Amino acid sequence: MASVGYLDFLTLMRKCEIILTDSGGVQEAATAPPIRKPVLVLRLSTERSEAVEAGFAKLVGVNRKDILKAIKETLENREKLPESSPYGNGNAAERIVKILESEITASSF
Repeated sequence: MASVGYLDFLTLMRKCEIILTDSGGVQEAATAPPIRKPVLVLRLSTERSEAVEAGFAKLVGVNRKDILKAIKETLENREKLPESSPYGNGNAAERIVKILESEITASSF
């Protein structure tokens, strides 16, 4: 199976109903305002506890029956996801550029 490019992967995330992953980065990306999808984390622990605490992600472990049960429950009980991401609003790059422009303008090389 060929891997999917990053932009295609983001498109898939936007169009899906639910995300199953063991990736911390995917857990974080799923909370982004344009994506906002429920995530089932197929691990015993996660370094992205903020996503779990915020209600975007659920730690379900690695047991096949537990995973299938969590999928069914998530799809049947479409809980409303939080309005905001625990990781920010996606505007970090714009804020960084403004800070850099301000610092460059204020300093004399």
